[in-house]
Amino acid sequence: MSYNSREEILASSKGWVASFLNFLPGLGSGYLYQRRWKPYFFTITAISAWFALGFFLQGDSEPSQSEQIIGISGLFFISIVTIIEANFAFKNAINKIKAEKEKIMSSNKKGWFK
Repeated sequence: MSYNSREEILASSKGWVASFLNFLPGLGSGYLYQRRWKPYFFTITAISAWFALGFFLQGDSEPSQSEQIIGISGLFFISIVTIIEANFAFKNAINKIKAEKEKIMSSNKKGWFK
């Protein structure tokens, strides 16, 4: 039984799906799709910290329009960062798999003209 490497699993996923899932809910769902647990938990921690910060700074008062915009823009920023990071990780995994395949192909050449 052969186990796929981390890069093979990541390269087998679709980059645009991971980016879309990171953007739409904004909760790092694309990391679950890519089976990348550490970035997912970092994203959940960042979102929880953002909510906690807003909750404690707000106190008992109703948030103003500008405070609501700041809160939503912070979540938007986190989702944009996760989109970019997931796309870079996907592209790096693809390049690493291609390099490994080229290395194997070049070492398998037989004959007079290696």
